[in-house]
Amino acid sequence: MDRALKYFRNKVVLITGASSGIGEELARQLGQGGAKLTLLARRRELLENLGQRIAQAQGPRPVVVECDVTREGDLERAVEETVKQWGKVDVVVANAGYGVVGPLKKLSMHDYRRQFETNVFGVLRTIYATLSEIEKTRGHIVIIGSVSGWTASPGASPYSMSKFALRSLANSIAPELRLSGVKVTLISPGFVVSDIRRVDNQGRLHSGAKDPIPAWLVMSTEKAARQILRAVARGKREAIITGHGKILVALERFTPWVLRTAGRRMAGRGGYRSEARGN
Repeated sequence: MDRALKYFRNKVVLITGASSGIGEELARQLGQGGAKLTLLARRRELLENLGQRIAQAQGPRPVVVECDVTREGDLERAVEETVKQWGKVDVVVANAGYGVVGPLKKLSMHDYRRQFETNVFGVLRTIYATLSEIEKTRGHIVIIGSVSGWTASPGASPYSMSKFALRSLANSIAPELRLSGVKVTLISPGFVVSDIRRVDNQGRLHSGAKDPIPAWLVMSTEKAARQILRAVARGKREAIITGHGKILVALERFTPWVLRTAGRRMAGRGGYRSEARGN
């Protein structure tokens, strides 16, 4: 892991959705590795606390910016503050996102639009806001997708659609941006410890809610972040995070009928909500 962190030492890294989960842990580990951070999220108090912890651990004190990736102008302002403080942007991690779940008949067009506004257009806003700076440094764009971008499950069509869209986006822009020296890495996690399964369809966190996924199936954020940073440092085009995630992707690629059969059974018994979301 030390070798991976060396890649990020003194690099300027901007992370969206940095107040919890994978984004928070990436910031913590990068701060320990000597990266210069700009942390973005809607919950400024959590960002301030995280920034203070990173500084106390003798890392460079991060720039903290309250930011909503669905709001025009927030990301541009964050990039301006980053360049003002650090002089450049080397890596951007488009991590902000949440999950809208439920059967088709109980969802509306508004639900789908709201999901895409954060998970897809929020990522696009992040890329557009940082692209000119990333091109100057011949830097790195990291998109946090999901295994749900490979394997759709009943009761999670908005979330799966959004993550399929991100995989398509990454595959399309990676060769385009490579021409200007910019790398693109898609990260596709399975179940990782985070707040995402405690956030409702309106994006509201229910901190007291129980995680519906069995603990033995959920990877720690610390381990997931280490694997993510290693993949980025190696310049990988895509990294599947978690063992069960790799198995699901392999099944989808080589024996998709297995997952289709499982999906029909899940839909038949209506027991799909608790299994709808990965990262």
